[in-house]
Amino acid sequence: MKLLVLTLAMLLLTAHLTPGDAQKCWNLLGKCRHRCTKKEGVYVYCTNGKMCCVKPKYQPKQKPRWLF
Repeated sequence: MKLLVLTLAMLLLTAHLTPGDAQKCWNLLGKCRHRCTKKEGVYVYCTNGKMCCVKPKYQPKQKPRWLF
C-alpha cells in the first residue's frame, strides 16, 4: 500500500514539474517564451508578456526604407 501511495505521489509531482507545450502565437508558427533560441527571432510579443519566438523564414520581410 505504501508503494502505491509513493508511486502516485511521484506521478503527481512529475506531472506538475514537467513543462508543457508553450502557448502558440504568430498564426501558430511561433511559441511564447521568456527566451528565444539562437535560430529564432522576436517579431511581436504575446498577450502574457512573453516574446513570440518565430523562425526567420516565417517572419515577414521588411521593405527597404528609401531616404528621399
